[in-house]
Amino acid sequence: MRLTEFWARMDQHLGPAYARTWAETQVVQELDGRTVVEALADGEPAKLVWRAVWAHLQLPASDR
Repeated sequence: MRLTEFWARMDQHLGPAYARTWAETQVVQELDGRTVVEALADGEPAKLVWRAVWAHLQLPASDR
């Protein structure tokens, strides 16, 4: 998954105005207690980060 697709999915589920703020502030346990932005900056693949977000937000299986 490319970062553009990742951010498009974030915008779709959280809204374009809130997605970046959420990604910068929300600690996700599935990312070892890091935020989305921290995990991406640490080099985690966007696909792995999306799966963690998907699980954290309890999104439908169709959005995985």
